[in-house]
Amino acid sequence: MKVLLINPPRFNEILADNPAFIDEERGFNPPLGLLYLAGYLKKYSQYQVFGLDAQVEQLDYDDKFKQKIKEVDPDVVGITAMTFTLIDVLKTIDLVKRAAKELNKKIIIVLGGPHVHLFSQETINLPGVDFVIKGEGELPFFNLLEALEKQTSLNSIKGLGYKEGEEIVDNPVSNLIEDLDQVPFPDRKLLPIEKYSSILGKGRIVTTMFTSRGCPFQCAFCDRPHLGKRFRARSAVSVVDEMEQCLKLGIEEILVYDDTFTVDRQRTIDICDEIIKRDLKFVWDIRARVDTVDQEVLKKLKQAGCVRIHFGVEAGTEKILKVLNKGIHLNKIEEVFQSTKKIGIERLGYFMIGAPAETKQDIEQTIKFAKKLNPDYIHITILTPYPGTLIYQMALDQGVIKSDYWQEFAQYPEKGVVTQYWEKELTREELFELLSKFYKKFYGRPSYIFKEFLRIRSFKDLIKKVKIGLKILKNN
Repeated sequence: MKVLLINPPRFNEILADNPAFIDEERGFNPPLGLLYLAGYLKKYSQYQVFGLDAQVEQLDYDDKFKQKIKEVDPDVVGITAMTFTLIDVLKTIDLVKRAAKELNKKIIIVLGGPHVHLFSQETINLPGVDFVIKGEGELPFFNLLEALEKQTSLNSIKGLGYKEGEEIVDNPVSNLIEDLDQVPFPDRKLLPIEKYSSILGKGRIVTTMFTSRGCPFQCAFCDRPHLGKRFRARSAVSVVDEMEQCLKLGIEEILVYDDTFTVDRQRTIDICDEIIKRDLKFVWDIRARVDTVDQEVLKKLKQAGCVRIHFGVEAGTEKILKVLNKGIHLNKIEEVFQSTKKIGIERLGYFMIGAPAETKQDIEQTIKFAKKLNPDYIHITILTPYPGTLIYQMALDQGVIKSDYWQEFAQYPEKGVVTQYWEKELTREELFELLSKFYKKFYGRPSYIFKEFLRIRSFKDLIKKVKIGLKILKNN
């Protein structure tokens, strides 16, 4: 059996109107979900597994994309589905079906990912979809392929959804994987490693990796329901084994993509000690909360080569931090940002505007706070109430969003959708104006521009920074 795993294009992303000035220069991250499936199948089966990342290959819905599918001649195609890329998923399915017609065969389509977990029954009713996988996909996808090949019953496969005639079969989600050390590493050889990069990577070959699954915190805007809220972590040895494997593949930088890498303080220290013991030299970033690091942890991270920490700040007022249920305070944010700078680790701050009860004055205060923190980089978005989040339910309950439009879109995606924000205190137009102002106020400061030019080390770096600067001006 030939299995083709596809990461669809993002030409029709419905959040494209929520601008972030670095989008065009961000680079590409490998689709880890698909790579985990490939790693699992290659270890536990004899199936031929192929990968196609339409984003990094910059494929449009044309003959070139279709020809790549035909060259593999797959029996099963697995596609990652997220709500905001659903239109591209459907276009990819249509392309696969056209390729199947030209190959004179049936190709089975399987969808997995966060969208499927939230809207399994709506998804199985979409044209061209044969099966959906909810929750963690490795074992259910493997079990589905085994059942298809052996022509055995599908009823007992947890996490699987499909149709029998007109009836939908929606099996319960399987238990979360307890021992993540037993999950094979993502098969990064499946895709062209050298094509993955980052705006912050300075030309290095970059990959992402997960060292844990699930987040124990209760932020009101969180949108990763398929991985659960219980923190499950890999051992330090397993994590550093994968890092070492990445280096042997020629990868030069790793972004640890855990929601919060530093949940378990001792595990963080153990990972750093393991990197130091093996004398591994590479660049890596993590994502963390300010209440999960201290001086000892920061020093260990620095010693182990961690160059940048991405902190979720979100807001510059206690009022909005409470609304977002962040569980952190401004004085702690300031303290940790200062400590991180003194240790010599770069800081990236995530901010969002447009939270419930947030006024223009609150956002102005957040802009002032961001400038006071003075991180090396910031990333700002307009808060989008995603399906399955507390804020989305609040918006429905209070009539800020009039109907469950995400569910309606999942059921009838051909009608299209316009992303809705929390527009009780501020209008959509006001939010976009404030977003633009936020970027300009932070990145347009002469002191910041001067600091960035001092950091230029090559002509290529200069060109990149000029492009980013021009994009700021364009957006403003």
